[in-house]
Amino acid sequence: MINILVVEDDKPISDLIKMSLKRVGYLCDTALDGEIAIDKINEKTYDLILLDIMLPKVNGFEILEYIEPRKIPVIFLTAKNSVEDKVRGLRMGAEDYIVKPFETTELLARVDVVLRRYNKTDNVINIAGLQIDMISMKVSRDGKEILLTPKEYNILLLFAHNPNVALYRETIYERVWGEEYEYGTKTVDLHIQRLRKKVGWQKELKAVNKVGYRLEV
Repeated sequence: MINILVVEDDKPISDLIKMSLKRVGYLCDTALDGEIAIDKINEKTYDLILLDIMLPKVNGFEILEYIEPRKIPVIFLTAKNSVEDKVRGLRMGAEDYIVKPFETTELLARVDVVLRRYNKTDNVINIAGLQIDMISMKVSRDGKEILLTPKEYNILLLFAHNPNVALYRETIYERVWGEEYEYGTKTVDLHIQRLRKKVGWQKELKAVNKVGYRLEV
């Protein structure tokens, strides 16, 4: 499982980020000041750190210098939107720089990009009778290739990365379609119905009442 540390002193924002990350299957810890962040980094190995700049006790730039030898990718999350701050952060080694306020869909997309850049996900996934090759984007069962549309493939990959996690319809739509979810639309349900039949996940891909769907493995 991917483990992410959120270093953000605004607790409501920190809680929102944590909830969004956990909703799509990431493990997530939080730190409300720089000293707590450094303690957690010393105690545990993280795959990614989301780091505010303006923090109590130890600021984000100082934390970035501290963790740089550990080669942990960092995305800055900050209200400081000056070009100078952005350039400084990127030159110090940050992978990305997101200015507040931001949409959670944008955050999740950028997290996904950075994790893939660092090869934090396997190139081949074997799950629930399927083999998913993320390099060739081929899906097969018992050696036979299953042809999927791009949307079906991306939905499949989302569930494969988040086994046994209930995914909200709006999360699926926002991650796959890249747009804000419109309540009442049946787009997600129709695509999942077709996907179930194609890959043989009629039992594994289950509906969760008033939430969305969960892949049980």
